Amino acid sequence: MISLHDVSKIFNSGKANEYAALRGITVDIAPCRVTVLKGPSGSGKTTLLSILGGMARPTTGRIVLFDREITSLPERFLSDIRRRTFGFIFQQFNLIRGISLLENVMIPAYPMGERHGLLKARAMSTLEVYGLAGRAATRVELLSGGEMQRAAIARALINDPPVIIADEPTAHLDTKLSGEFLDHMTRLKDEGKTIIMASHDPLVIDAGLVDRIVAIRDGRLADGAAP
Repeated sequence: MISLHDVSKIFNSGKANEYAALRGITVDIAPCRVTVLKGPSGSGKTTLLSILGGMARPTTGRIVLFDREITSLPERFLSDIRRRTFGFIFQQFNLIRGISLLENVMIPAYPMGERHGLLKARAMSTLEVYGLAGRAATRVELLSGGEMQRAAIARALINDPPVIIADEPTAHLDTKLSGEFLDHMTRLKDEGKTIIMASHDPLVIDAGLVDRIVAIRDGRLADGAAP
């Protein structure tokens, strides 16, 4: 589904502070499976997640998505692929304060050009699934931690993407909320979603829904991590 071929990512290339975040990564992500990128802080897992999700470009190497190489696509085409293919769940949720939960969930779909009434109805249906329909008009800063977590998932799903990308999704959650998050991911996996998470949380790494762990250290696949 997603394949990286000999991918490297260099920051500040040619300067005194040049830094190689990734070095020669070759990895395949299988569809309808849960893959966890595991590694300590600074290992390169977040950079790798960003490249897998089309949010960053590699310095060298190739990216293939659904048998199509997307490495050098112009940004206008790549951004359209991102919207249709990936739903993103960020470590800090990244909900926009001052506007309602409903508006937050709808925002990723605005560039798709869908009629507002249809989009609103779809967003409300998604919020209903996560028990948030009654909070749709509430500003997000007034939501509880658990509600924000579910709101972030609802927003990631608004365009019905086949792939969910989650960066350290349990980093700021207690054990109970982390368990609830993993329950949501299990349901999405059962629906056929492909899920890629970057995490060093044992609750995530040892979860029964995880099909594969890709270990990273110092920007390279750790020994024994097969493509």
